[in-house]
Amino acid sequence: MAAGRPYHHGDLQRALLAAAVDAIGESGPTALSLRDLARRAGVSHAAPTHHFGDKAGLLTVLATQGFHLLADDLARVRKETGSLLEIGVGYVRFAFQHRAHFEVMFRPELYRRDDPLLLAAKNRANDELQAGVATLAEPPGEGQDARRAGLAAWSIVHGFATLWLSGALPPDVGEDPASASRVIIGRLFHTS
Repeated sequence: MAAGRPYHHGDLQRALLAAAVDAIGESGPTALSLRDLARRAGVSHAAPTHHFGDKAGLLTVLATQGFHLLADDLARVRKETGSLLEIGVGYVRFAFQHRAHFEVMFRPELYRRDDPLLLAAKNRANDELQAGVATLAEPPGEGQDARRAGLAAWSIVHGFATLWLSGALPPDVGEDPASASRVIIGRLFHTS
C-alpha cells in the first residue's frame, strides 16, 4: 500500500461520490472514469465497481442524490417564502451550487432511468415544484392545468439555469445568478 493512501474508508460510497462531483466539475460527466475516481479517493481501482457496478450505476446514485438535494432546497424555500418566484430563484441557485449534480440529473442517457430510488427522488423534486406553483395567488387548479403550469415554471427556471451555466447570457445580466434570475424570472412569475 502506498504511503499516505488509506486502506479503508469509513464511508467509501460518500468518498467516491464526492470524487465524482469534483471530477465532473473539472471535465463534465461524460469524461468521468471509475479508475480516476478510485485514484482520487485513494482506493483500489475495483472499489467503485464494487459499490456501483459501472459508471451508469454511479451516475444513477449521483442523480438520485441531486434530485433529493433539489427537493430539499425547493421545500425549504417554499416554507420560508411561499413564493413561486423565490422557488425559481432557489432552483437556479441549486444549479449553480450543485453544478455536477445538475449536469447529471438532466442527462438521462447517462444513468439508469428506471431505477426505483431515482424515480422516487425525481417525483419528490417534481412534487415540490408543483407545490410551488400552488402558491400562486390564482393557482392553476388541478389536473392538466396544474401540470402545464408546473412545466411552464420548470421550463423557465431550468432554461435560465442552463443558459447561466453555459455562459450564454449577455454580460449585462450581472455576475450573481440568484439576483439575475430574480429580475429575469420575476418578469414572468407574477406571484403574490
